[in-house]
Amino acid sequence: MIWNPEIETMPCLALEKLQSERLQKLADYVYARVPMYRQRMDAAGLKPSDIGGIHDLHKLPFTKKIDLRDNYPFGLFAVPMDQVTRVHASSGTTGKPTVVGYTQNDIEMWAEVCARCFAMSGAKPGEMFQNAYGYGLFTGGLGMHYGAERFGCTVIPISGGNTARQIMLLQDFQTAVMACTPSYALTLADEILRAGIDPKSLKVRTFILGAEPWTEEMRTELEAKLGTHAVNIYGLSEIIGPGVSNECVEAKAGMHIAEDHFLTEILNPATGEPVADGEVGEIVFTTLTKEAMPLLRYRTGDLCSLNREKCICGRTHARMSRILGRTDDMLIIRGVNVFPSQVEAALVGQTHFAPHYALVVTREGHLDAIEVQIEVQDGFYRELGEGRFADANDDAVRHLCARARKALHEVLGINAEVTLLAPGKAPRSEGGKLKRVFDRRK
Repeated sequence: MIWNPEIETMPCLALEKLQSERLQKLADYVYARVPMYRQRMDAAGLKPSDIGGIHDLHKLPFTKKIDLRDNYPFGLFAVPMDQVTRVHASSGTTGKPTVVGYTQNDIEMWAEVCARCFAMSGAKPGEMFQNAYGYGLFTGGLGMHYGAERFGCTVIPISGGNTARQIMLLQDFQTAVMACTPSYALTLADEILRAGIDPKSLKVRTFILGAEPWTEEMRTELEAKLGTHAVNIYGLSEIIGPGVSNECVEAKAGMHIAEDHFLTEILNPATGEPVADGEVGEIVFTTLTKEAMPLLRYRTGDLCSLNREKCICGRTHARMSRILGRTDDMLIIRGVNVFPSQVEAALVGQTHFAPHYALVVTREGHLDAIEVQIEVQDGFYRELGEGRFADANDDAVRHLCARARKALHEVLGINAEVTLLAPGKAPRSEGGKLKRVFDRRK
Protein backbone atom coordinates (compact mmCIF):
# COMPACT_ATOMS: atom_id res chain seq x y z
CA MET A 1 0.00 0.00 0.00
CA ILE A 2 1.23 3.52 -0.84
CA TRP A 3 -0.42 6.28 1.17
CA ASN A 4 0.08 9.14 -1.30
CA PRO A 5 0.82 7.60 -4.72
CA GLU A 6 0.83 10.91 -6.58
CA ILE A 7 3.73 12.21 -4.47
CA GLU A 8 5.51 9.04 -3.40
CA THR A 9 5.82 7.66 -6.94
CA MET A 10 6.43 11.02 -8.63
CA PRO A 11 8.96 10.84 -11.50
CA CYS A 12 12.36 12.17 -10.46
CA LEU A 13 12.31 15.17 -12.80
CA ALA A 14 8.87 16.22 -11.57
CA LEU A 15 10.03 15.84 -7.97
CA GLU A 16 13.09 18.00 -8.63
CA LYS A 17 10.88 20.66 -10.21
CA LEU A 18 8.63 20.67 -7.14
CA GLN A 19 11.65 20.88 -4.83
CA SER A 20 13.09 23.78 -6.80
CA GLU A 21 9.83 25.73 -6.66
CA ARG A 22 9.57 25.17 -2.92
CA LEU A 23 13.22 26.08 -2.31
CA GLN A 24 12.79 29.39 -4.14
CA LYS A 25 9.77 30.23 -1.97
CA LEU A 26 11.67 29.15 1.15
CA ALA A 27 14.58 31.49 0.41
CA ASP A 28 12.16 34.43 0.19
CA TYR A 29 10.32 33.26 3.30
CA VAL A 30 13.27 32.92 5.67
CA TYR A 31 14.96 36.10 4.41
CA ALA A 32 11.85 38.10 5.22
CA ARG A 33 10.99 36.41 8.52
CA VAL A 34 14.08 35.00 10.28
CA PRO A 35 16.71 37.61 11.30
CA MET A 36 19.54 35.06 11.57
CA TYR A 37 19.11 33.90 7.99
CA ARG A 38 18.73 37.45 6.68
CA GLN A 39 21.98 38.45 8.40
CA ARG A 40 23.86 35.43 7.06
CA MET A 41 22.58 35.84 3.53
CA ASP A 42 23.44 39.55 3.61
CA ALA A 43 26.92 38.76 4.90
CA ALA A 44 27.41 36.35 1.98
CA GLY A 45 26.06 38.88 -0.52
CA LEU A 46 23.22 36.48 -1.27
CA LYS A 47 19.72 37.57 -2.25
CA PRO A 48 16.66 35.30 -2.33
CA SER A 49 16.45 35.88 -6.08
CA ASP A 50 19.86 34.20 -6.42
CA ILE A 51 18.24 30.87 -5.56
CA GLY A 52 16.86 29.60 -8.85
CA GLY A 53 16.35 26.00 -7.78
CA ILE A 54 17.93 23.04 -6.04
CA HIS A 55 21.13 23.51 -8.08
CA ASP A 56 21.68 26.66 -5.98
CA LEU A 57 21.19 24.93 -2.63
CA HIS A 58 24.92 25.03 -1.90
CA LYS A 59 24.81 28.84 -1.83
CA LEU A 60 22.58 28.90 1.26
CA PRO A 61 24.10 28.98 4.77
CA PHE A 62 24.31 25.96 7.03
CA THR A 63 22.35 25.72 10.26
CA LYS A 64 23.83 23.92 13.27
CA LYS A 65 22.44 22.84 16.61
CA ILE A 66 24.31 25.66 18.32
CA ASP A 67 22.20 28.10 16.29
CA LEU A 68 19.07 26.74 17.95
CA ARG A 69 20.69 27.11 21.37
CA ASP A 70 21.91 30.62 20.61
CA ASN A 71 18.40 31.63 19.56
CA TYR A 72 16.66 29.88 22.47
CA PRO A 73 13.77 29.69 22.87
CA PHE A 74 11.88 31.22 19.94
CA GLY A 75 14.44 33.25 18.01
CA LEU A 76 14.28 31.08 14.88
CA PHE A 77 10.49 31.12 14.64
CA ALA A 78 9.24 32.58 11.36
CA VAL A 79 5.70 33.32 12.54
CA PRO A 80 4.30 35.26 15.51
CA MET A 81 3.50 33.19 18.59
CA ASP A 82 -0.25 33.46 18.05
CA GLN A 83 0.24 31.33 14.93
CA VAL A 84 2.27 28.66 16.76
CA THR A 85 -0.04 25.74 17.54
CA ARG A 86 2.48 23.68 19.48
CA VAL A 87 6.06 23.60 20.73
CA HIS A 88 8.23 20.56 21.29
CA ALA A 89 11.76 20.27 22.62
CA SER A 90 14.57 17.77 22.75
CA SER A 91 17.06 17.42 25.56
CA GLY A 92 20.02 19.75 25.36
CA THR A 93 23.61 19.17 26.42
CA THR A 94 23.93 22.63 27.97
CA GLY A 95 20.91 22.43 30.27
CA LYS A 96 18.56 24.22 27.88
CA PRO A 97 16.41 22.18 25.51
CA THR A 98 16.34 22.57 21.74
CA VAL A 99 12.94 24.14 21.05
CA VAL A 100 10.90 23.71 17.86
CA GLY A 101 7.54 25.16 16.88
CA TYR A 102 4.65 24.09 14.65
CA THR A 103 1.81 25.93 12.96
CA GLN A 104 -1.41 24.05 12.31
CA ASN A 105 -0.23 23.45 8.75
CA ASP A 106 3.01 22.01 10.13
CA ILE A 107 1.01 19.62 12.32
CA GLU A 108 -1.02 18.54 9.29
CA MET A 109 2.12 17.98 7.24
CA TRP A 110 3.66 15.99 10.08
CA ALA A 111 0.61 13.74 10.28
CA GLU A 112 0.80 13.25 6.50
CA VAL A 113 4.44 12.09 6.45
CA CYS A 114 3.86 9.82 9.46
CA ALA A 115 0.82 8.31 7.75
CA ARG A 116 3.12 7.46 4.85
CA CYS A 117 5.37 5.68 7.34
CA PHE A 118 2.51 3.49 8.53
CA ALA A 119 1.75 2.49 4.94
CA MET A 120 5.44 1.74 4.30
CA SER A 121 5.52 -0.39 7.45
CA GLY A 122 2.68 -2.59 6.24
CA ALA A 123 -0.01 -1.28 8.59
CA LYS A 124 -3.67 -1.39 7.59
CA PRO A 125 -6.42 1.12 8.44
CA GLY A 126 -8.56 -0.07 11.33
CA GLU A 127 -5.77 -1.97 13.06
CA MET A 128 -4.70 -1.39 16.67
CA PHE A 129 -1.52 0.67 17.03
CA GLN A 130 0.36 0.57 20.35
CA ASN A 131 2.46 3.70 20.72
CA ALA A 132 5.31 3.15 23.17
CA TYR A 133 7.19 6.31 22.25
CA GLY A 134 7.30 8.94 24.96
CA TYR A 135 4.68 11.68 24.95
CA GLY A 136 5.30 15.23 26.15
CA LEU A 137 8.03 17.53 24.83
CA PHE A 138 9.62 14.60 22.99
CA THR A 139 8.30 14.53 19.41
CA GLY A 140 8.08 10.75 19.11
CA GLY A 141 4.81 10.05 20.87
CA LEU A 142 2.57 12.74 19.40
CA GLY A 143 4.12 12.54 15.94
CA MET A 144 3.29 8.85 15.59
CA HIS A 145 -0.06 9.36 17.34
CA TYR A 146 -1.30 11.92 14.81
CA GLY A 147 0.12 9.93 11.91
CA ALA A 148 -1.66 6.77 13.02
CA GLU A 149 -4.95 8.62 13.36
CA ARG A 150 -4.50 10.19 9.92
CA PHE A 151 -3.77 6.74 8.51
CA GLY A 152 -6.86 5.25 10.14
CA CYS A 153 -5.43 3.11 12.94
CA THR A 154 -6.89 2.91 16.43
CA VAL A 155 -4.27 4.38 18.75
CA ILE A 156 -3.29 2.96 22.15
CA PRO A 157 -1.34 5.90 23.67
CA ILE A 158 0.50 3.88 26.29
CA SER A 159 3.83 5.75 26.03
CA GLY A 160 7.09 4.16 27.20
CA GLY A 161 7.97 1.86 30.06
CA ASN A 162 5.86 -0.48 32.24
CA THR A 163 6.80 -3.60 30.33
CA ALA A 164 4.28 -5.87 32.03
CA ARG A 165 1.46 -3.52 31.04
CA GLN A 166 2.78 -3.27 27.49
CA ILE A 167 2.67 -7.05 27.15
CA MET A 168 -0.81 -7.24 28.68
CA LEU A 169 -2.13 -4.78 26.10
CA LEU A 170 -0.36 -6.58 23.28
CA GLN A 171 -2.34 -9.63 24.29
CA ASP A 172 -5.68 -8.15 25.32
CA PHE A 173 -6.05 -5.38 22.73
CA GLN A 174 -4.71 -7.52 19.87
CA THR A 175 -2.17 -4.91 18.84
CA ALA A 176 -1.12 -5.24 15.18
CA VAL A 177 1.50 -2.48 14.96
CA MET A 178 3.79 -1.18 17.70
CA ALA A 179 6.26 1.69 17.76
CA CYS A 180 9.14 1.99 20.23
CA THR A 181 12.93 2.11 20.36
CA PRO A 182 14.74 -0.98 19.03
CA SER A 183 16.42 -1.63 22.37
CA TYR A 184 13.01 -1.59 24.08
CA ALA A 185 11.56 -3.92 21.46
CA LEU A 186 14.28 -6.43 22.33
CA THR A 187 13.49 -5.94 26.02
CA LEU A 188 9.84 -6.72 25.27
CA ALA A 189 10.78 -9.78 23.24
CA ASP A 190 12.92 -11.15 26.07
CA GLU A 191 10.16 -10.56 28.61
CA ILE A 192 7.50 -12.15 26.39
CA LEU A 193 9.60 -15.30 26.01
CA ARG A 194 10.60 -15.29 29.68
CA ALA A 195 6.91 -15.20 30.64
CA GLY A 196 6.28 -18.30 28.55
CA ILE A 197 4.01 -16.48 26.09
CA ASP A 198 3.87 -18.01 22.63
CA PRO A 199 4.69 -15.18 20.19
CA LYS A 200 2.31 -16.81 17.69
CA SER A 201 -0.55 -16.05 20.08
CA LEU A 202 0.05 -12.32 19.61
CA LYS A 203 -1.46 -10.36 16.73
CA VAL A 204 1.43 -7.91 16.46
CA ARG A 205 2.77 -8.01 12.92
CA THR A 206 5.09 -5.01 12.66
CA PHE A 207 7.40 -3.04 14.93
CA ILE A 208 8.24 0.50 13.79
CA LEU A 209 11.57 1.20 15.45
CA GLY A 210 13.54 4.42 15.76
CA ALA A 211 14.99 7.13 18.03
CA GLU A 212 18.33 5.32 18.32
CA PRO A 213 20.71 3.55 15.92
CA TRP A 214 20.33 -0.19 15.48
CA THR A 215 21.68 -2.88 13.24
CA GLU A 216 20.55 -5.60 10.86
CA GLU A 217 21.64 -8.13 13.47
CA MET A 218 19.19 -6.61 15.96
CA ARG A 219 16.42 -6.80 13.35
CA THR A 220 17.19 -10.47 12.72
CA GLU A 221 17.15 -11.15 16.45
CA LEU A 222 13.80 -9.46 17.03
CA GLU A 223 12.06 -10.91 13.98
CA ALA A 224 13.28 -14.40 14.88
CA LYS A 225 12.08 -14.14 18.46
CA LEU A 226 8.62 -12.73 17.75
CA GLY A 227 7.95 -13.68 14.13
CA THR A 228 7.20 -10.07 13.17
CA HIS A 229 8.47 -7.45 10.76
CA ALA A 230 10.77 -4.77 12.16
CA VAL A 231 11.20 -1.60 10.10
CA ASN A 232 13.31 1.48 10.67
CA ILE A 233 11.88 4.98 11.04
CA TYR A 234 13.95 8.15 11.22
CA GLY A 235 13.33 11.69 12.31
CA LEU A 236 14.60 14.45 14.52
CA SER A 237 12.84 17.22 16.38
CA GLU A 238 14.61 20.03 14.57
CA ILE A 239 13.30 18.87 11.18
CA ILE A 240 9.81 17.64 12.15
CA GLY A 241 10.09 14.63 14.48
CA PRO A 242 9.50 11.02 13.37
CA GLY A 243 8.38 10.71 9.77
CA VAL A 244 11.32 12.20 7.91
CA SER A 245 11.95 8.74 6.44
CA ASN A 246 10.88 5.12 6.87
CA GLU A 247 11.71 1.71 5.46
CA CYS A 248 9.20 -0.03 3.24
CA VAL A 249 8.31 -3.49 4.45
CA GLU A 250 8.76 -4.87 0.92
CA ALA A 251 12.49 -4.14 0.72
CA LYS A 252 13.73 -3.22 4.22
CA ALA A 253 16.72 -1.71 2.44
CA GLY A 254 16.94 1.93 3.42
CA MET A 255 14.42 4.52 4.55
CA HIS A 256 12.43 6.45 1.94
CA ILE A 257 12.77 10.19 2.63
CA ALA A 258 9.72 12.44 2.23
CA GLU A 259 11.64 14.43 -0.37
CA ASP A 260 8.74 16.70 -1.25
CA HIS A 261 9.09 18.18 2.25
CA PHE A 262 12.73 17.56 3.19
CA LEU A 263 15.52 18.36 0.72
CA THR A 264 18.47 16.11 1.47
CA GLU A 265 22.23 16.32 1.08
CA ILE A 266 25.00 13.92 2.14
CA LEU A 267 28.18 15.88 2.86
CA ASN A 268 31.70 15.21 3.97
CA PRO A 269 31.48 16.29 7.64
CA ALA A 270 34.98 17.76 7.60
CA THR A 271 34.78 19.76 4.35
CA GLY A 272 31.06 20.31 3.84
CA GLU A 273 31.40 19.09 0.26
CA PRO A 274 28.92 16.56 -1.21
CA VAL A 275 29.81 12.89 -1.41
CA ALA A 276 28.65 10.44 -4.07
CA ASP A 277 25.52 8.33 -3.63
CA GLY A 278 26.41 5.24 -1.66
CA GLU A 279 29.24 6.94 0.24
CA VAL A 280 28.90 7.68 3.94
CA GLY A 281 28.64 11.29 5.04
CA GLU A 282 26.66 13.64 7.23
CA ILE A 283 23.00 13.94 6.30
CA VAL A 284 21.82 17.55 5.97
CA PHE A 285 18.19 18.62 5.62
CA THR A 286 16.41 21.71 4.34
CA THR A 287 12.74 21.92 5.35
CA LEU A 288 10.85 22.90 2.21
CA THR A 289 7.37 23.38 3.65
CA LYS A 290 7.62 24.14 7.36
CA GLU A 291 6.08 27.43 8.45
CA ALA A 292 6.84 27.95 12.13
CA MET A 293 10.53 27.06 12.15
CA PRO A 294 11.97 26.38 8.70
CA LEU A 295 15.63 25.39 8.62
CA LEU A 296 18.21 25.81 5.87
CA ARG A 297 20.77 23.04 5.43
CA TYR A 298 20.54 21.72 8.97
CA ARG A 299 23.60 19.66 9.86
CA THR A 300 22.20 16.73 11.78
CA GLY A 301 25.47 15.11 12.84
CA ASP A 302 24.03 11.77 11.66
CA LEU A 303 26.21 9.67 9.37
CA CYS A 304 24.64 7.59 6.63
CA SER A 305 24.54 7.12 2.84
CA LEU A 306 21.97 7.77 0.13
CA ASN A 307 20.51 5.36 -2.44
CA ARG A 308 18.58 6.74 -5.42
CA GLU A 309 18.05 3.42 -7.20
CA LYS A 310 14.50 2.34 -7.97
CA CYS A 311 12.87 0.43 -5.10
CA ILE A 312 10.76 -2.69 -5.54
CA CYS A 313 7.92 -1.03 -3.60
CA GLY A 314 7.37 1.50 -6.41
CA ARG A 315 8.34 4.62 -4.46
CA THR A 316 10.71 6.98 -6.22
CA HIS A 317 11.94 8.98 -3.23
CA ALA A 318 15.58 8.43 -2.27
CA ARG A 319 16.44 6.06 0.55
CA MET A 320 18.85 6.79 3.36
CA SER A 321 20.78 3.99 5.03
CA ARG A 322 20.71 3.23 8.70
CA ILE A 323 22.45 5.79 10.86
CA LEU A 324 25.98 4.48 11.18
CA GLY A 325 27.02 6.88 13.92
CA ARG A 326 27.21 10.56 14.71
CA THR A 327 29.82 13.16 14.02
CA ASP A 328 29.62 14.27 17.64
CA ASP A 329 29.49 10.95 19.51
CA MET A 330 31.98 9.09 17.38
CA LEU A 331 34.59 7.50 19.60
CA ILE A 332 38.23 7.93 18.62
CA ILE A 333 40.27 5.14 20.19
CA ARG A 334 44.00 5.34 19.50
CA GLY A 335 43.33 7.26 16.32
CA VAL A 336 40.62 4.88 15.09
CA ASN A 337 37.00 5.95 14.63
CA VAL A 338 34.66 3.61 16.48
CA PHE A 339 30.87 3.53 16.35
CA PRO A 340 28.61 1.45 18.62
CA SER A 341 26.88 0.05 15.54
CA GLN A 342 30.17 -1.58 14.53
CA VAL A 343 30.25 -3.45 17.85
CA GLU A 344 26.69 -4.62 17.29
CA ALA A 345 27.55 -5.82 13.80
CA ALA A 346 30.53 -7.79 15.14
CA LEU A 347 28.86 -9.48 18.10
CA VAL A 348 25.08 -9.28 18.20
CA GLY A 349 23.52 -12.40 16.74
CA GLN A 350 26.68 -14.48 17.11
CA THR A 351 26.41 -17.74 19.06
CA HIS A 352 26.05 -17.23 22.83
CA PHE A 353 25.77 -13.41 22.65
CA ALA A 354 22.58 -11.53 23.49
CA PRO A 355 21.72 -8.16 21.85
CA HIS A 356 22.48 -6.19 25.03
CA TYR A 357 25.82 -4.51 25.55
CA ALA A 358 27.66 -1.42 26.77
CA LEU A 359 30.91 0.28 25.75
CA VAL A 360 33.22 1.66 28.41
CA VAL A 361 36.09 3.92 27.32
CA THR A 362 38.94 4.68 29.72
CA ARG A 363 42.42 6.13 29.53
CA GLU A 364 45.38 4.16 30.82
CA GLY A 365 48.34 6.52 31.03
CA HIS A 366 48.38 8.20 27.63
CA LEU A 367 46.50 5.44 25.82
CA ASP A 368 42.77 5.02 25.38
CA ALA A 369 41.20 1.65 26.03
CA ILE A 370 37.76 0.30 25.18
CA GLU A 371 35.90 -2.40 27.03
CA VAL A 372 32.89 -4.13 25.52
CA GLN A 373 30.52 -5.51 28.12
CA ILE A 374 28.10 -7.95 26.50
CA GLU A 375 25.49 -10.30 27.86
CA VAL A 376 25.62 -14.00 27.19
CA GLN A 377 22.50 -15.87 26.23
CA ASP A 378 20.57 -17.86 28.79
CA GLY A 379 21.70 -21.19 27.33
CA PHE A 380 25.40 -20.48 27.77
CA TYR A 381 24.82 -19.14 31.29
CA ARG A 382 22.80 -22.15 32.42
CA GLU A 383 25.15 -24.63 30.79
CA LEU A 384 28.23 -23.09 32.36
CA GLY A 385 26.71 -22.47 35.79
CA GLU A 386 26.68 -19.28 37.81
CA GLY A 387 29.73 -20.11 39.89
CA ARG A 388 31.89 -21.00 36.91
CA PHE A 389 30.59 -18.04 34.91
CA ALA A 390 32.27 -15.67 37.37
CA ASP A 391 35.61 -17.44 36.87
CA ALA A 392 37.48 -15.61 34.11
CA ASN A 393 39.94 -18.50 33.95
CA ASP A 394 37.29 -21.00 32.95
CA ASP A 395 38.12 -22.45 29.52
CA ALA A 396 34.64 -21.79 28.09
CA VAL A 397 34.69 -18.18 29.28
CA ARG A 398 38.20 -17.61 27.95
CA HIS A 399 37.28 -19.12 24.60
CA LEU A 400 34.15 -16.97 24.23
CA CYS A 401 36.03 -13.78 25.21
CA ALA A 402 38.80 -14.60 22.74
CA ARG A 403 36.26 -15.14 19.96
CA ALA A 404 34.64 -11.79 20.77
CA ARG A 405 37.98 -9.97 20.83
CA LYS A 406 38.89 -11.46 17.45
CA ALA A 407 35.56 -10.43 15.91
CA LEU A 408 35.90 -6.91 17.30
CA HIS A 409 39.45 -6.55 16.02
CA GLU A 410 38.37 -7.59 12.53
CA VAL A 411 35.68 -4.90 12.50
CA LEU A 412 37.31 -2.10 14.51
CA GLY A 413 40.96 -2.61 13.71
CA ILE A 414 41.93 -2.21 17.37
CA ASN A 415 42.08 -4.45 20.42
CA ALA A 416 39.15 -4.30 22.82
CA GLU A 417 38.72 -5.90 26.20
CA VAL A 418 35.61 -8.07 26.54
CA THR A 419 33.63 -8.63 29.72
CA LEU A 420 30.82 -11.16 29.74
CA LEU A 421 27.69 -10.25 31.67
CA ALA A 422 25.04 -12.56 33.02
CA PRO A 423 21.57 -12.30 31.44
CA GLY A 424 19.78 -9.13 32.53
CA LYS A 425 22.92 -7.30 33.67
CA ALA A 426 23.49 -5.01 30.68
CA PRO A 427 21.66 -1.64 30.51
CA ARG A 428 18.02 -1.91 29.48
CA SER A 429 15.64 0.59 27.93
CA GLU A 430 12.39 1.49 29.64
CA GLY A 431 10.98 3.22 26.59
CA GLY A 432 13.47 6.05 26.07
CA LYS A 433 16.81 6.14 24.31
CA LEU A 434 19.25 3.65 25.76
CA LYS A 435 22.67 4.86 26.86
CA ARG A 436 25.24 2.36 25.66
CA VAL A 437 28.47 4.39 25.69
CA PHE A 438 30.22 5.36 28.92
CA ASP A 439 33.21 7.56 28.19
CA ARG A 440 35.28 7.81 31.39
CA ARG A 441 38.30 9.52 29.89
CA LYS A 442 37.32 13.01 31.08
